[in-house]
Amino acid sequence: MAKNNVSVGNKNLSFRIKKYLEHNWQLWIMLLPAIVYIFVFCYVPMYGVQLAFREYSFKTGITGGKWVGFKYFQQYFTSNMFWPTLRNTFVISFTSIVVGFPAPIILAMIINQLRNKKWKRVVQTTVYIPYFISVVVMVSMINVLFQNNSGVIGNLLKSIGLVAENVNILGSAKTFVPLYVLTGVWQGMGWNSIIYIAALSSVDTQLYDACKIDGANRWQTMWHIDFPAILPTIMILLIMNMGNVLSVGFDKVYLMQNSLNLGVSQVISTYVYNVGIKSSQFSFGTAVGLFNTLVNFIFLIITNWISKKTTGTGLM
Repeated sequence: MAKNNVSVGNKNLSFRIKKYLEHNWQLWIMLLPAIVYIFVFCYVPMYGVQLAFREYSFKTGITGGKWVGFKYFQQYFTSNMFWPTLRNTFVISFTSIVVGFPAPIILAMIINQLRNKKWKRVVQTTVYIPYFISVVVMVSMINVLFQNNSGVIGNLLKSIGLVAENVNILGSAKTFVPLYVLTGVWQGMGWNSIIYIAALSSVDTQLYDACKIDGANRWQTMWHIDFPAILPTIMILLIMNMGNVLSVGFDKVYLMQNSLNLGVSQVISTYVYNVGIKSSQFSFGTAVGLFNTLVNFIFLIITNWISKKTTGTGLM
């Protein structure tokens, strides 16, 4: 009797799946390229994670090396570079989130308050443009504009007293993090505001009319109408950002890095490149990268749990 119930249940399940695919096969066809991309570039490379636990050899390949367990993890944890790289990565990433995450939210709410449609389009286009500047070009612009003694913005900051006259902005350990973070905010906040602007477009216009009748000004409208409307979107994106709390972009940090600011610019990703790739210590580099990923995953789970408890919004 139990076997018959199981077989009937399996038939019902297969029937429901078949009916679902018949009605939604177009959506799955559209989603197929993304599924293939994620599988090929995200899941297939996970096969190489075992390299972190093996003694890599060019002769035997990824799976043929001697199993050494957590040897390379211990090597990283006991090395002199563990705390500096962990601290630098966390400081840069956390500062980027604290400063950069609210910027597109504020920008989106300000753009949403613009009533002149032509002026609104001009502002949107203007703030989107920096996103399309490549990292290499962006760092070249930073080097030109903040170059010691000849950089236009660097000299302006010194003339108004924000930076001391004797400070080399590009080579100072004190200015590296603010320079990295603020240029990143300038480049990305316009593009990152798109999703918030899209969320604000779904707000019922009658709510704005009600605010006007009640005598609310624009700041009160933004706080009581706009902000609650995009709060679920904010929480989802915050969770995703916290999942990358130790994933500072390699390209920009590496290009801005020099011998004068190395004490604050040597992050986990550049350390993996210098030790794992340049020095051919592939197993050690894989172990450090895997540790970085695990920490990001823990932050993601914790942030998602806090968000579910406080706002009821989460990824799962």
